[in-house]
Amino acid sequence: MPETSPTATENQPNESPRKSSTLSELPREIWVLISGGFIVAIGMGIVSPALPTFATSFNVGVTAAAFIVSAFALMRLVFAPASGRLVSAFGERPNYVLGIVIVGISSTACAFAQSYWQLLVFRGLGGIGSTMFTVSALALLVRLAPAHLRARASGLWATSFLLGSISGPVLGGLLIGFSLRLPFLIYGIALYLAAFVGWFLLRDSTLADPQQHADAPDLKVLTALRDSSYRASLLANFSKGWTAQGVRIALIPLFIVEAMRLPDAMTGIALSVFAAGNAAVLLPAGRLADSRGRKPMLLSGLAIAAVGSAAIGFSESVPWLLGASLVGGIGMGLCTPAQSAAVADIVGPKAKGGPVLAAFQMSADVGTIIGPPLAGALAGALSYRAAFLLTGCVALVAMVTWLFAPETLGRKSRSEPTDSGRPVESADPA
Repeated sequence: MPETSPTATENQPNESPRKSSTLSELPREIWVLISGGFIVAIGMGIVSPALPTFATSFNVGVTAAAFIVSAFALMRLVFAPASGRLVSAFGERPNYVLGIVIVGISSTACAFAQSYWQLLVFRGLGGIGSTMFTVSALALLVRLAPAHLRARASGLWATSFLLGSISGPVLGGLLIGFSLRLPFLIYGIALYLAAFVGWFLLRDSTLADPQQHADAPDLKVLTALRDSSYRASLLANFSKGWTAQGVRIALIPLFIVEAMRLPDAMTGIALSVFAAGNAAVLLPAGRLADSRGRKPMLLSGLAIAAVGSAAIGFSESVPWLLGASLVGGIGMGLCTPAQSAAVADIVGPKAKGGPVLAAFQMSADVGTIIGPPLAGALAGALSYRAAFLLTGCVALVAMVTWLFAPETLGRKSRSEPTDSGRPVESADPA
């Protein structure tokens, strides 16, 4: 499929390419999703400081405590294909609300866990609801966001999660002082609130009504995989999971304390600087991805992320460490809206793309799961420098893949009818 002009809007022909693009054009339902995402993220942040300590309170070691975190991600990964099929079969709205409720029940149950194994099971079951919520929300964003505002909608969604993730741990740290179980109860209450808000504000929405989407064609994963832009998006999201959600959390704290011999407090500062760089560029990156195209933002973002990730391993001073963290955060922030919007372009607003979106989510989960142990093994066998160089190379591979993939902004989705009335199903030549 040849590259098209970024100003074209074939996906939604009723929209003029010269139309002024403002966030006020976003449907009310998008703002509901953004609000719900913030509530969920701040709740996740609240429990993050408590979870490892609560696990070790049952007299288990560090490895067992760390597996509590991995169990949640592993269940997300395992259940993602089924979640995609549920979204295609029953619609986004019921799965969105049910997914949040399941995580709420899981969190409440964790607060009353009486053993490590109960905590492990309850926390793992929350991963099922988490993937239902994430895939459903992404599917609604794809379907409801106007084509010329898709990247900005994705940027707002990512920003809401980031702000919640930053502010949540601060509150969670305070709650730990009262009880290790209290953060889980607060998280559960926050999730029930998010589910109620989602149900109440979307219950009469005709845009979010699954029946409006009932006769839409299904976009198969195998069909999407024939698209080089989709394959490049999977690799970019894999890189994001590896770097931002995996190695950043698991390896940077060890590097700062063990290799740089800095106090534990510097870990929080470095992670906050990364998050600040990420947050600073999300919204501008969304605007540029909607006006200039997805590909330029992905290429530049992945290149910057690769440099920032590799540079962390060469840190010998605090300014270098914080500078590299800032660069890495900026790079990932430039990528995030564009890669979500690229997948939305591929699916289009008139298709059932649950499995395709689930596979996209899975790519990040796979990176999150395998990145830390592989990079950690390399750090143990060779050096931290080698581990962070590998992390940079992962982003570099995704960037090179995007070099040979076509722009997605303004093109027809694969499920959209052509002039002959048949869906576009052929693979692009890239």
